[in-house]
Amino acid sequence: MEPGVVDGAPHNGDNNAYRRSREMSPAGAKAAQKEAARIEPVLKRLWTQREWDPARVRAALLELGYEEERTGPKGERLGGTLTVRAMHQRYEAGRYVTPEGALVGLRVHDACVSAFVQKSNYEVAVNGPYMETGCFEPPYGH
Repeated sequence: MEPGVVDGAPHNGDNNAYRRSREMSPAGAKAAQKEAARIEPVLKRLWTQREWDPARVRAALLELGYEEERTGPKGERLGGTLTVRAMHQRYEAGRYVTPEGALVGLRVHDACVSAFVQKSNYEVAVNGPYMETGCFEPPYGH
């Protein structure tokens, strides 16, 4: 059994490797913390105003001077550092639904500011990028 696995599932660590963020440098972490401190009051204000639509969140964060991340046809990064998108879909009452709210990812050197704002709460965190999904924590798989 792997260390830290409570139910005895074999290869739990390997199966969930895609959900672990990569390391970030001390300089990247410090720069990301600085950006998180800029983003947090904006998300707090939007949450208090009950405005968590991705378009509104994006507009508010662009006002801070960030540029939207752009990618090419093969997924290559073309510039910008900010991505704001809808929440992950979930299966509920026999169908897939997209909850109200917005996910935020900001690339800062080799680190990320990952955040969300939704009806119940908001959160801003600093982490390394995820292998397959950049600054967004991957949804659970199987």
